Amino acid sequence: MPIVSLKEVAKSYRKGREVIDVLDGIDLDIEEGDFLALMGPSGSGKTTLLNLIGGLDNPTVGSVVVGGQALGDLSGRALARWRSRNIGFVFQFYNLLPVLNAQRNVELPLLLTNLSGAQRRKNAQTALMIVGLDDRASHKPGELSGGQQQRVAIARAIVADPALLVCDEPTGDLDRETAEEILDLLGILNREHGKTVIMVTHDPKAADHASHILHLDKGQLVEQAA
Repeated sequence: MPIVSLKEVAKSYRKGREVIDVLDGIDLDIEEGDFLALMGPSGSGKTTLLNLIGGLDNPTVGSVVVGGQALGDLSGRALARWRSRNIGFVFQFYNLLPVLNAQRNVELPLLLTNLSGAQRRKNAQTALMIVGLDDRASHKPGELSGGQQQRVAIARAIVADPALLVCDEPTGDLDRETAEEILDLLGILNREHGKTVIMVTHDPKAADHASHILHLDKGQLVEQAA
């Protein structure tokens, strides 16, 4: 069974009397252990598709199944708890809380679990070690470089050991050298830690790190490249 399966998914938004179609009839299966890059022009629906897979939004029609769970069957608190256990989110802007140090930022997703404070700290330390920042655990975001902040964000994404990482332009705010380091880290998480990675990017060099590439245009999948 694919880890992600979308069937006849469409997404529309209403703006006043106007209906804006963002996704139109998406059928997509993503296998466990894949590293997928999702590309397309601005406004093509890439981020919307990523948000549907991550359970941050609901399709207008169609079904989204992730890890065997039909997301349409969940709502409210149940969906939030499901996301905290199954999805790791990495965004272009790191969304770290400036008043918290790296360790506390990484612990945040675990507050939705039943883990003890000691276990949360241990898990956060392990996640920071995986991304190579265990020596920066006490540093606040303002004391870290952009690349280090993104590593903290990735540690936060993996701290609950989710099977799936969804990454929206994870290198879009980084210089080329730092971007390559982050992409290499995502590759390691994919190959050595078994994470399925779905990455939205506009950068062909970033997409080259993926196992394969899908292209969206005007809300439809238009091409698949090896």
